[in-house]
Amino acid sequence: MRNMLTNILLMVLASSLLLECSADAAAGEDTQVFHVAGKVLCQDCAQGWNEWVNGANPIKGSKVSVTCLDERSRVVQYASDLTDDAGDFDVTCNKYVNGKKLNPQNCFLRLVSSPDPVCNIATNFAGGKSGVNLHRPTVVYRDMVKYVLGKFYYTTPMCDEPDTTTPDDQDGDDDAAEQGNY
Repeated sequence: MRNMLTNILLMVLASSLLLECSADAAAGEDTQVFHVAGKVLCQDCAQGWNEWVNGANPIKGSKVSVTCLDERSRVVQYASDLTDDAGDFDVTCNKYVNGKKLNPQNCFLRLVSSPDPVCNIATNFAGGKSGVNLHRPTVVYRDMVKYVLGKFYYTTPMCDEPDTTTPDDQDGDDDAAEQGNY
């Protein structure tokens, strides 16, 4: 009898826990917005390796953007935000555009600009220069759905690696040779 009572109690506890977890998972579905958050830092390669890896400084006023596409790859929403003193941003995006539900997995975040006169070259660490797609929300709680993406970096012009690839010359003209540039 005691064993049966314990089993019933465990089943009630497990079912209530399962019900609570499923309610939390569905909590974010009724929200009208979702958030995209992260941090923007300056990484200076002029320092030693340890400072370069661990000594990145936040950039205040850096602009990041979230661009969302529809199923036909058309831009349907653009939102941006500036970073605060700690380099943190939190972009708020509407979940519904023109009455249609937006799929956050069709959205991507990228670095736009840095107000720092020295540290203003966007890097592709964590995909900030080319853009990073949203995958799964990091926070789903009551009326909050948030994608926390991590850290994105700018660097100084001295640290930027130049693009050494040459574009394919489609029409056969060699402008550099015509101008006498070798």
